[in-house]
Amino acid sequence: MKDNQTKTGILYAAFAYLIWGLFPIYWKNLQGVGADEILANRVLWSFVFMLLLVTITRKWKKLGEVLYSFKKNKKQGFMLFIASVLVSCNWFIYIWAVNANQIIETSLGYYINPLVSVMLGMFVLKEKLTKAQYVSVGLAAIGVLILTISHGSFPWIALSLAFTFGLYGLAKKLISIDSEIGLTLETMFITPIALLYMVYLFVKGDHAFLAGSSGMDVLLMISGVLTAVPLLFFAKGAQRIPLSMLGFIQYMTPTLTLILGVFVYDEPFTTTHLLSFVFIWSALTLYSLSKTKLFSPSNHAKRKGSAEA
Repeated sequence: MKDNQTKTGILYAAFAYLIWGLFPIYWKNLQGVGADEILANRVLWSFVFMLLLVTITRKWKKLGEVLYSFKKNKKQGFMLFIASVLVSCNWFIYIWAVNANQIIETSLGYYINPLVSVMLGMFVLKEKLTKAQYVSVGLAAIGVLILTISHGSFPWIALSLAFTFGLYGLAKKLISIDSEIGLTLETMFITPIALLYMVYLFVKGDHAFLAGSSGMDVLLMISGVLTAVPLLFFAKGAQRIPLSMLGFIQYMTPTLTLILGVFVYDEPFTTTHLLSFVFIWSALTLYSLSKTKLFSPSNHAKRKGSAEA
C-alpha cells in the first residue's frame, strides 16, 4: 500500500515539474505585459478555476468545514496563508526573470531548490538519509556551487526562487488539507489584493487585460488553469512522498528550463555548465539507486550475512 502511494506521489510530482519546466514558452508569449499584471491575473483566474473545480467535485461543504476549523486550529490557517504568500512571491520573481531574459538564472534557482528541500526535510522534518543519499546531496551541492561561482555575481534571483519554493513545499507538507481545498484557500487569500491591483491599473489606464487584444486576454485567463493544475499535482505529490525525494524529482524543471534557454532562446551553455551537469546528474543517479533494493538495509544485511558465512 505504501509503495503504491509512493509511486502515485512520484507521478503527481513529476507531472507538476514537467509543466513548470515548459513554462518559459508560455511566459515568453506574454512579453510586453508587466510581471505585476501577469501575477494579478494569474492569481485571480487560478481562484476562479479552483471555484469551478470545487463546484464540479461538490466540495463546497468540505471547504466550509475547513474554514470553520481554522477557528480552533489557527496554526493551520496561518500556515496556509504563509504558503500563499510564498508561492505568490515565487511566481512574481519567476515571471519577471523569464521576461527579463534571465532563464538561465531561474534554472539555477530550481537546481538549488532541491537542496533546500532536502535540508528542510532533514533539519525540520527530521527525515533520515542513507550514506548514499548524503553523498548524492554532496555531489549535487558541488554542481550547484560550480554554477553559482561561474555566474560571476550574487545570484539573488536564483536564491529567492529556491528558498521561496522550498519553504512553500515545507508548508504544504505540514498542512493536512485536501489539495483542492488547500489551493482554493491559498488563492482566495491573495485574490482581493490581485483584484484591487487590477482595478488600480484600469483606473490608471495602464493595463493589458481587456485593452483590445483578445488573444492576450485568453492567454492571461488560461494562466490561471496552467497555474492551478501543476500546483494541485504538486500538493498531491508532497503529501505522499518524503520532502527529500520531492526535492530530487524537482531537477526535471531546471533541466527542461535550461534546455529551453540554450536551444530555444539562444542563451549560452558553457563547459562550466556541462561540468556542473555531470555532478548534478551523478547525484540524481546515485539518489535513484539508493531508493532501490540494491542499497536497501535488508540487502546490506543479507550481503553481510553471506560474507560472515
